[in-house]
Amino acid sequence: MSKTYHKLKSYLSKMRMFHIYQPLLLIELIKGNGKTTGNNIAKSFLSYDETQIDYYKHITKIMPFKVLSQHFKELKRVKENYTFEDFDLTENQKEELIDLYRKKLNQKIDKTGIKKIFGHRKLSSGVIPGSTRYKVLLRAKNRCESCGISNDKKQLEVDHIIPRTKGGKDELSNFQALCYTCNSQKSNKDDTHFKKILDSYNHRKKGCIFCDISKSKIVKSNELAFVIKDNYPVTKHHCLIIPKRHCSDYFDLYQPEINAISQLINEMKVELQKKDKTIKGFNIGNNSGEVSGQTIFHCHIHLIPRRKGDTNNPRGGVRGVIKDKQNY
Repeated sequence: MSKTYHKLKSYLSKMRMFHIYQPLLLIELIKGNGKTTGNNIAKSFLSYDETQIDYYKHITKIMPFKVLSQHFKELKRVKENYTFEDFDLTENQKEELIDLYRKKLNQKIDKTGIKKIFGHRKLSSGVIPGSTRYKVLLRAKNRCESCGISNDKKQLEVDHIIPRTKGGKDELSNFQALCYTCNSQKSNKDDTHFKKILDSYNHRKKGCIFCDISKSKIVKSNELAFVIKDNYPVTKHHCLIIPKRHCSDYFDLYQPEINAISQLINEMKVELQKKDKTIKGFNIGNNSGEVSGQTIFHCHIHLIPRRKGDTNNPRGGVRGVIKDKQNY
């Protein structure tokens, strides 16, 4: 009996499948007598990928059908079914026309290049590393960040909040998890003036202490936010997470800034607990508006480490902003 046959057959009982990729790769190798190409494997994956089929079904409606139905009144669509009415071609005529259209197709490919033809797909989605995709889905708790549907019910895609075609960067803060439906709807309907948004990230206000912060005071930073120690700490290691753009309060933040701030909060939490084993909890707070106690009108989030016994009765936590409502 073939040694290879025995190995491949016995692996069937051991194979733990987190996706459908393993059997498809092996099938391609078997079909190719032990050899195949990445191109063949990718095509095999695509033949099972309903998200890509859905994408091109949508493209068919909004692009070629829309144009061709203006030229051919006989061309009709009912849901996903397309019909050319009064179709009366002979077999020879069909073969001749298919050959002519293929030549027209090949002329376009030769002139433009297949990579350039589909360049918009590369720019709009890009190849996002698996480690980044994992972080985005983990942050989203495996749910669409628009409609909330679970990844188990509808496959999630990692989307650029500000598209790469509009200057958006491959930064964790600029990624979000969207199901296919929400992603396609966003792409088609979002008419945001992204240039203005990108320019606004550079907005600084003269005289604002957080806009003019010294680099020596910054403990940690990412593309859109930074961390400093609080000048009047409530507890040891009390710090502030601040957006670089000048904005008055939390409700003026853009989603990528919220992502950037959340990223820094989580990183500081881990770092502080490693540094100080007495930290057993945290208060995360923000003052929005003068009546809430805000005195510096540049958004900043407080990260306050908590230790056992640092106050007589911690019950109620942030409810203490109105003292007689803290304990309940």
